[in-house]
Amino acid sequence: MNDLGPPLANRDAAPGATATKERRPVEPGAQPPPVVEDSGISRWIPALGVVLVWIVVWAFTKGNNTLALPGREHTDLHQSLTDFNNRLLAGRETNPIMQLTNGISDVLRTIFDWLQRLFVRPNLPRPVPEIGWLGIVAVATWVGYAIASWRIALLVLASFLSFGVFGYWEDSLDLLIVTGMAVGISLLVGLPLAVLAGTNVRANKAITIVLDFMQTMPTFVYLVPIVLFFGIGVGGAVVATLVYAVPPLVRIGGFGIREVSATTIEATDSAGQTFWQRLFKVQLPMARRTIIVGLNQTTLAALSMATIAAYINGPGLGKPVINALVANDFGGSFVPGVLIVVMAVMLDRTTTAASERSERVARGGGGNVRVHRIVLAVTGAVALVAVWMSRRDLSLAEFPEYTIGSKVSDAADSAMDGIVDLVGGFAGGVKDAISYGFLNPMQSLLAESPWWLAALGILALAVVFGGVRALLTTVVCLAGIWYLDLWHDAMLTLTMVLVGTVLVMLLALVFGVSMARNRWVDLGIRPLLDAGQTIPPFVYLIPVLALFGSSRFTAIVAGVVYAAPAAIKLVADGVKAVSPTTIEAGRSTGQTTWQEITKVQLPMAKGSLVLATNQGLLYVLAMVVIGGLVGAQALGYDVALGISRSEEWGKGAAGGLTIVLLGVMLDRITRAAADVRRDDGPGPRRAFNVRLPIGPPS
Repeated sequence: MNDLGPPLANRDAAPGATATKERRPVEPGAQPPPVVEDSGISRWIPALGVVLVWIVVWAFTKGNNTLALPGREHTDLHQSLTDFNNRLLAGRETNPIMQLTNGISDVLRTIFDWLQRLFVRPNLPRPVPEIGWLGIVAVATWVGYAIASWRIALLVLASFLSFGVFGYWEDSLDLLIVTGMAVGISLLVGLPLAVLAGTNVRANKAITIVLDFMQTMPTFVYLVPIVLFFGIGVGGAVVATLVYAVPPLVRIGGFGIREVSATTIEATDSAGQTFWQRLFKVQLPMARRTIIVGLNQTTLAALSMATIAAYINGPGLGKPVINALVANDFGGSFVPGVLIVVMAVMLDRTTTAASERSERVARGGGGNVRVHRIVLAVTGAVALVAVWMSRRDLSLAEFPEYTIGSKVSDAADSAMDGIVDLVGGFAGGVKDAISYGFLNPMQSLLAESPWWLAALGILALAVVFGGVRALLTTVVCLAGIWYLDLWHDAMLTLTMVLVGTVLVMLLALVFGVSMARNRWVDLGIRPLLDAGQTIPPFVYLIPVLALFGSSRFTAIVAGVVYAAPAAIKLVADGVKAVSPTTIEAGRSTGQTTWQEITKVQLPMAKGSLVLATNQGLLYVLAMVVIGGLVGAQALGYDVALGISRSEEWGKGAAGGLTIVLLGVMLDRITRAAADVRRDDGPGPRRAFNVRLPIGPPS
């Protein structure tokens, strides 16, 4: 998890605040009961006033000037963007930019083809891969032991065997190759940028702006420009994965370098070391563990994006998942979806264990080095023998065919049918209750209001919650959304995001407070949250689609499940950071548990609540956009349409830009609200410049 700042201790109420109740005496030496009321009027009161005025005007103007496009027609702007796309494609042989991107794509495809012939596909005239499955499994297991431990080696062994036993050996290796290529290039690009961000203040500010923009953009939107410049297939998949995977390494690695003790640097500088000596002998070694954590996040982000890139014909396990999702075949998507999770857990645990081992070795606690080297030599020899055998024996080169995968798929279909029969009525009731009681009224207000009324309402709410600092960004983003001719679709997407975020925060409050107040609840739930944050987002659609079918509600529920782990952790850590002294002082006045939660802990953790809302918004937005593939319509469908049909590329590009503007607007409003709360509210004074990536969160 990201650091949320120092724990709260001995913090009084905001200056100027006055108590509304008479204080009761407390034990000598104890801190007085906290005063948690805000000075001034709560921001929810003017917000409610804005909404009421909006509703009144909407009642007289609804249905007018909503900018809804008839059918699925594209506008002159969309056609202009499509024409731009066609001109670039037509001049591919002469345009220097297209020549460069095509050259990069060809190089990436050549590298992938070579690795695929080495590990996966038959290489004519040799009818089997250069290294068979036994050699691959043996070498991967040995690497797991070499960089981590024997436990990780067993995990790697079991993971690789599961890829073959369930019938997806080639698809699994294809996904690993794309992920590995993206991670390798990310290291070459990201580490120098991390060093620059960690050693140069001005460069760090510039890089942070770019990273914020990249991490605010939902993953699915990356595919639109990638298809134009790098095409579909391996080249586009690797580039899309690379672009999405670089930011975590740059951000976390730069943070680790900046956090190296200034005293240590000054002490070594006094010996007359150069910049490069300081970097390679002090900063990088002392930031090693943090950099490996960044590599962990980059690896998971690469796996997540490589799965989504299957939509542009990227190789790997994402292909069977997408094909099954389109056909609403739960069983067909279940097995490859589970294997994606297995791969994510394997990569996550391996890189994490490697980080911990490197730290122990750096501190001289790596165990018996001589024994470790002997075991490495012996097992390395065994792995080489396995490689040799896999090159000589056909049965050890091509993974045997098993029917376990199809049997599991059939069993998963039967189990899901039983679940739908059992809880389908209840799930349908929940869907109808939320749709008719909350989703439809909000959609009617946002999407059926005249565009100018919706814009004024959003601007007013931005000022109420984020102050003047959120106003300019909101004006620019709303103007951009209006210009791109997808206002109505943007309001539909905004409705789904807001509904999903409300549901996420309800879960975050219930489970986050419970985790903060009960250690056993925390121990029970936190591993589930960790696992939830490891699963690539695409996988969340599989069970939700089977339960709710193709609809906007499916995208919302998938977004809630995807965003909830990060929000719950942020709320739990924020509530847990409230000073125990403050809580005890409140209890001495006879507060009930409910009063303690609502009048002390939650008010003092408002900064964390706003940060959780920010992350919930962005995570739900990312998932709602992907949900365009399963009936969510709106902007997600526009992007998918533009990727799949060249004549609709302009509308897809406009949809992608609109999603980016929507994400930036929501991000800046919630971050500005956090800053306002930090400056004038009773919530903790904390810095909210730490971002979580969309995709596998940190």
